[in-house]
Amino acid sequence: MSNESLQPIRIATRASRLAMWQAEHVRDLLNSAAPERSVEIVPLSTIGDRDKTAALTRLGDSGGVGVFTREIQAALLDRRADVAVHSLKDLPTNPVEGLTLAAVPPRGAVFDVLVLPEKRVGSGQLVVGNEGVQPLHSVFCLLPSGASIGSGSPRRRAQVLHHRPDLQFVEARGNVETRLRKLDEGEFDALVLAEAGLNRLELFERISAPLRPPFFLPAVGQGALGIECRSDDETTREVLSRLIDRATLYAVLAERTVLSTLRAGCHAPLGVWTRPEGESLRLTAVVLSLDGVQRFESERLASVASDADAVALGQAVADDLLAQGAAALLTS
Repeated sequence: MSNESLQPIRIATRASRLAMWQAEHVRDLLNSAAPERSVEIVPLSTIGDRDKTAALTRLGDSGGVGVFTREIQAALLDRRADVAVHSLKDLPTNPVEGLTLAAVPPRGAVFDVLVLPEKRVGSGQLVVGNEGVQPLHSVFCLLPSGASIGSGSPRRRAQVLHHRPDLQFVEARGNVETRLRKLDEGEFDALVLAEAGLNRLELFERISAPLRPPFFLPAVGQGALGIECRSDDETTREVLSRLIDRATLYAVLAERTVLSTLRAGCHAPLGVWTRPEGESLRLTAVVLSLDGVQRFESERLASVASDADAVALGQAVADDLLAQGAAALLTS
């Protein structure tokens, strides 16, 4: 056994409670998959964590792309850590030289949810089924005309405005707990958050209503974790390969191919929805104008049994969106 294989695996992560949950989850997976290796967690701060006021799309020099990942990746490259754990929806599709996306474990909840102030939960909750076909207006009927929603996501904003153009948006920065506190203190009337984050923080009771397709599509990679390591670290790559969930990997590969083909950043008004149908995958993608007025949609069903098949599915959906004219909405 080499000295390298006896060294602890150091996981770099953001220091928020949700990011730490994700890192600890991967640590537990590694403890099961590679009990011969010890695992350490290395919490780090990113520009997205330090600047809690500016809109994400204005941070850094790339329109907000990579603000939660770049400094974590730097820790891998300078060997302060061996593995990085990201929320995959935050991980840019442009590869970083020297790093590889080595594993994607089983995905969590994929969709978004509407969250109302705590004082309204119980009296104002909307209970709907899980079939995923309720009209979006039946969810947002909980909000009066002109109500404000806390979200800095162009994707969420555009999809809400497509159905409720009267609603207003307020930038909501900070971790999940901070945004919930601002909501309860009256800074806005509602929040749109990822269901996976609330589940992982055991805040299920804060969910007021689900936001489901076909009316509201999640972000690329939402609910999934992306685990990176150095490309030349063969020992760590082999260990991480034991964590790969092939079904999740195919789904997120297809979604990320849509994103990269459209040359859209992770803050673009782009929603995707991937789900299995037998041995096949069905992928739906939408691109909207920021005001929600224009909306392009494409959907494809394909047999997916390899990484190449997943990429081809994403490419076909993206090409169709481009043929419809979606590129104009991503550059405006």
